[in-house]
Amino acid sequence: MKTLNYRFTNLQLNYDLSVFAPLEKILFLDIETTGFSPKYACVFLIGVCYYQNGCWNGIQWFAEKENEESRIIKAFFQFARGFNTLIHFNGNQFDLPFLKGRISCLQLPYSFDEFTGIDIYKRIFPYKHFLKLKSGRQKSLEEFLGLNREDKFSGGELISLYRDYTDDPLDQLLEPILLHNRDDLQGMLEIVPILSYWDLFNDSLSVHKVQANHYKDYHGKKKQELMIHLKLVQAVPVPLFTHASDVFFRCQDKEAILRVPVYTEELKYFYADYKNYYYLPHEDMAIHKSVASFVDKTHRIQATAATCYTRKLSSYLPQWDYVFEPFFKREYKSPLLFFELTEELKGNRAAFSLYASHLLSRLAEGDSRSEKDTASDCK
Repeated sequence: MKTLNYRFTNLQLNYDLSVFAPLEKILFLDIETTGFSPKYACVFLIGVCYYQNGCWNGIQWFAEKENEESRIIKAFFQFARGFNTLIHFNGNQFDLPFLKGRISCLQLPYSFDEFTGIDIYKRIFPYKHFLKLKSGRQKSLEEFLGLNREDKFSGGELISLYRDYTDDPLDQLLEPILLHNRDDLQGMLEIVPILSYWDLFNDSLSVHKVQANHYKDYHGKKKQELMIHLKLVQAVPVPLFTHASDVFFRCQDKEAILRVPVYTEELKYFYADYKNYYYLPHEDMAIHKSVASFVDKTHRIQATAATCYTRKLSSYLPQWDYVFEPFFKREYKSPLLFFELTEELKGNRAAFSLYASHLLSRLAEGDSRSEKDTASDCK
């Protein structure tokens, strides 16, 4: 078994990892294996990164023969006892299950029960479309962040190199294997700032200003929009601009702005218990049966779910779920919902923080649903 120590120089994370744990308690993990199944393959290299004395350091435990696998697993867990947080990339799907499988096969007394896990892949993948990533692979995240790293070997080629090394332990075979693992660990460290986009959707948003903006659209028609200014806890590494359903979002450094249209029109509020209402065709509204005795029977009909409403002219904001009530619609079957922009709401910072979270969730979904949902609503 070989144990190799090294140091990462000139590495700036630009992300506050202490939100997870003290830096000295965090361990980055990446493994190399001879296959995908822990029943039939083994782990031959375990690499970690840790913070000590003001810089990031690395250790690699390498099995020169497959029968040294239990030794490198033991060495890893002995070292890891001083840490409580594991950060990895897709480790929930591969690294950790594989190691657990090998621990079971080798009947070793180790587990990951005492560790908190942070899977970068799992956190970012739901926002792949929001970030316009080509894929959820680590290489795609590196490209998004402007990191250019050439990976010279595929996983299959690395396995072949290891097989060759076990037959003939030459340094020129070992070095590419170790370098691949070190590069993966350094790449993992360098993509950590991408977690700031995860924070957008999972931390409490801080709205520090809400203002109305008037403008003219392409056809010269006067429009109004609401601009919601946000303060971010962590700075985003790459400026981002995206939109969906006429909602626009821009972020840079620790600042973000949401732009959402304000609709001034007459919308309908639908009553749920329509069986207790009459619909008045001439007035185009519904009234409760308790007051219907004052209306001529020839001017009223039993309300249906689609005709049981009252109308109100006001200013409204869109929503795609039942976040604010009462909610309004253009028509009964319209999927797009609205809520009234009242004077009371305008001064409610907590409500706008909730609304900003709702808008970001809508943006994360993208336009896959909105294109068909809003086509009829916006005619």
